[in-house]
Amino acid sequence: MNLIDFGFQRSNLFEHMPLFDEILYLGQKDGKVRQYEAIREGQSCDLLALNFIRQDEFILWEAVEDFLKRSTLNAASGLRGVYIFDLLTIDIHKELKTFNHAELSAVIVNVAHKLAEGQITLVKYSSVYALLHKTIDADWGKITFKSAVEVFKDRPEHLDLLIKQLLRGFQFPSDPVIILLNDLSQNPIFDPKNPGQDARLKKVISELIPNSIEFIPEVYIQDKSGARELLSGSQLK
Repeated sequence: MNLIDFGFQRSNLFEHMPLFDEILYLGQKDGKVRQYEAIREGQSCDLLALNFIRQDEFILWEAVEDFLKRSTLNAASGLRGVYIFDLLTIDIHKELKTFNHAELSAVIVNVAHKLAEGQITLVKYSSVYALLHKTIDADWGKITFKSAVEVFKDRPEHLDLLIKQLLRGFQFPSDPVIILLNDLSQNPIFDPKNPGQDARLKKVISELIPNSIEFIPEVYIQDKSGARELLSGSQLK
């Protein structure tokens, strides 16, 4: 399933990324890391993405998560079958102001009615992008809510720990690789004026990325201010 057909390139996860012809979801790796295959001009690349939020703002994520869970619970009451609602990304600060759980419930029900057992599709509502999977037919309705947001509990200087988490156990393929850290925080953790953070990021990238691979990975950190490629220092708005 090409997620671009559902507008996924315009999601807050991909809006600063290069334009792709196809985006395929490959699943969740260790912890909360999600893996995609992105294809551009016939060239495939692996994309590892991690949504995260600073600990002192985690209450904001919990509030949005509660909205989403309420929507799926309401939707389940109007369905027959067992489903999984797997949230890929959301702009939590936008939704805190505009979210309408009844509208999302109606969207889920409308999409779910069209799914046969075993089918998966993408649900889009406002800034919400989620996979909806009908696992089995049933005479009753149930939706399991899933999400993957990492809570960053360390000091900003230790942002490099998230890159280590992303690359843990990852075997670099022969294709290009994009590493994407997506900060959901209202107060971004990345600070280009923090020399300690900058030194640690450069060190972990040089240590974890082998010199022998054909394509040097692109390592992006993005937040409400835009995106920055850490190896080149180039900024994307």
